[in-house]
Amino acid sequence: MTDRTITKERNPMPIPRRMINSTKPVMTLLVLPWYPTTVKISYFTKSCQIVRGTLLLLAATIIVPSAAVAQAADTAAVSFARGEDLFMRDKAADAVPSLEKAVREDPANAKASLYLGLAYLQVGRIDEAIETLRKALPRAGSLQATMAFNLANIYFAKGSAAFSEPYYSQALVADPGLAGAWLNRANARIRTGSLREAVDDYRKYLELVPDSPKRPDIEKLIALIGDEFTAEARRTEEAALVVKEEADRRKRLLDEVSASLQAAAEDTRGLSAGSEEVLQYDGEFVLE
Repeated sequence: MTDRTITKERNPMPIPRRMINSTKPVMTLLVLPWYPTTVKISYFTKSCQIVRGTLLLLAATIIVPSAAVAQAADTAAVSFARGEDLFMRDKAADAVPSLEKAVREDPANAKASLYLGLAYLQVGRIDEAIETLRKALPRAGSLQATMAFNLANIYFAKGSAAFSEPYYSQALVADPGLAGAWLNRANARIRTGSLREAVDDYRKYLELVPDSPKRPDIEKLIALIGDEFTAEARRTEEAALVVKEEADRRKRLLDEVSASLQAAAEDTRGLSAGSEEVLQYDGEFVLE
């Protein structure tokens, strides 16, 4: 097969109709350069058409998914906007379907997951609220503190103070200025018996919100906990004193018993020494 150089008219290379049909949706999105006026081609020009058609088909496979992704993003945005509007108007039950759709279509939308979790909470679907927020928390980004705080609140409301505490802590790592998290973690620590840590959290909350209307109650609670610490210290001292007194009593008893046994041993040694003496007889034996 011999190649030769020919001159072509400035017209596009013909493409099989079936390939034109397959690439129609992207023809306006993609502009490919035509071949130059003078090209070196094979006598088998049909193969050139196939190659060019293949290039266009490949371009279609790249761009069509991108267009689909953009369309899906638009759909997700519409669903979220609808759900957000309903949620903000206290229509949680109506907001749930749109927010569910928004999360399905765009799982990276942390705000949609947050609103969906809170909407679930408002309609009483507690377990679904927890699952939604826990799943979204690792990718919450700038909403991490808010999401962790709300997740902790749900656990606390459910009666799981021990589960809520780590999420309050996570919220505070993300945002140390989140006063509500200090207060609520203190409440959770009261429930779990971590009183000293609870007092520290209450004091931090009052530092952040010095004019809090809860201040009198918090200060009263801190005082009560302080009294409990004092009473506990007194009980500890009393218990230690009782233990010491008991130890002293046992020691005295042992000393008394030991002394009694020692005296008895000495009396025994005195009797033994007398019986072991050999009496001497100085008289003479008279035999008859």
